[in-house]
Amino acid sequence: MPFAQQGDLEIAYEVIGEGQPWVLTPGGRFSKDYGGVRQMAEALAAHGKKVLIYDRLNCGASAISFSGPSESVIQADSLAQLLQQLDFGPTVIIGGSGGARVSLLTAARHPELARGLAIWWISGGVYGLMSLGNYYCAPSIAAIWNGTMEDVANLPQWEEVVRRNPRNRERFLALDPAEFKATMERWMHAYCACGDPLVPGLTDEEAAAVTIPVLVFRSGAADMAHPRETSERLAANLPTARLVEPPWGDREWIERQDSAQRGGTLFERWPLLVPQLIEWADEMFR
Repeated sequence: MPFAQQGDLEIAYEVIGEGQPWVLTPGGRFSKDYGGVRQMAEALAAHGKKVLIYDRLNCGASAISFSGPSESVIQADSLAQLLQQLDFGPTVIIGGSGGARVSLLTAARHPELARGLAIWWISGGVYGLMSLGNYYCAPSIAAIWNGTMEDVANLPQWEEVVRRNPRNRERFLALDPAEFKATMERWMHAYCACGDPLVPGLTDEEAAAVTIPVLVFRSGAADMAHPRETSERLAANLPTARLVEPPWGDREWIERQDSAQRGGTLFERWPLLVPQLIEWADEMFR
């Protein structure tokens, strides 16, 4: 598996196919190897796309890093650097859930690298955003409050990055506990749904400045983590956005959670998005 070096941090990646450059970012802290991600990339590659899949900072086999105003911002800047390192040029940037947030931030912060943007399962709303802060940051804050960095490194949420990249345990143990706690609290606050911007880490003005073609898949009304209203409001705030219905029903997120409990994955049906993505790209990027 190839790695790109970004300072003293390594980013695991893979390029699938040849042709127009695309990059696919998964959600959560899931790696490029999580079921559905590679399959979607392969489906895009079958239509003449060169697709980058990769492990974000703090995911999979890539390095951990704790800096910047939020985790999504450092992941977006790292993705931009990776696209430059691989000489991808202007790229169609796509992703779902946390990957939608990173994709949008990358396109907004690095417009010279973005040819188009397609996103789905956009996290938002009071419940959704507060749940993210609790999921991503609360366990580490609780572990370090009266514990050590070794306690943090032993948390289940960091098991994969420590197992797949042994250097990450050394990185955890080298961190200053007080600085780490402050970072986690800052990152948790970035998800505060208290009148702040619609998408954490991105002001509404920055979102409105995105001028590349954008495809937004509407979220299901039953989806508490990725509210329909968030997808609709975001599409309305992006001047070039097209809001479309996804190729699945209203309860897709709930059904995928149930499937994951039975051995499936949350992203196993992402390849169903490919026909719509290809149709949009053929129209936008002739």
